[in-house]
Amino acid sequence: MRWRRRPPRPPLRRSRCRLAAAALDLFEEHGYENTTVIEIAERAGLTKSTFFRYFPDKREVLFGAGTVTGLLVEGIASAPSVADPLDAVADALDALGRTFFTADRREFSGRRQAVLNANTELREREALKRVDLTASMSEALNRRGVPSLTARVAAKLGTLVWEIAFDQWIDTNNSEDFGPLARQALAEVRAPAAVR
Repeated sequence: MRWRRRPPRPPLRRSRCRLAAAALDLFEEHGYENTTVIEIAERAGLTKSTFFRYFPDKREVLFGAGTVTGLLVEGIASAPSVADPLDAVADALDALGRTFFTADRREFSGRRQAVLNANTELREREALKRVDLTASMSEALNRRGVPSLTARVAAKLGTLVWEIAFDQWIDTNNSEDFGPLARQALAEVRAPAAVR
């Protein structure tokens, strides 16, 4: 009996990306509710069990497995020690723009947001993810020695700035990078506080 060698498994990131792309295409074509995990896996050229290796359910396939949160936490941690809380958040948003919200992801991100906006269940999931993102940023600021209340306020403002910049970044009429958009949004959020 001859043993056939199994083909190597695709790397984690590539499989995740294929599944997310397949899911987005199917959600756009048939709607979120009318798309199954099996269809997503088949469209990606993978198996149902492979899908569940990476995602607990089809709701999670468009949410990046905590990538954005991890990058923001790392960015806050690596901000200069003299940075005030909002400057640390701004540094993290800049890093996010350089590493995640890049030009090659703009179209996918805009399409993804349209699918989320069209589905209540996905909007609710996104809202919960943003709560987690805010809490993670607040904890990262606490680790820098920022008092709890100040950290919470800075994290909530950071999430607001992220939302504003993201909405502008995915706008098809806009070609500006995410980092500068986030810096501009932060300046606008800070401006009322500077007026006395």
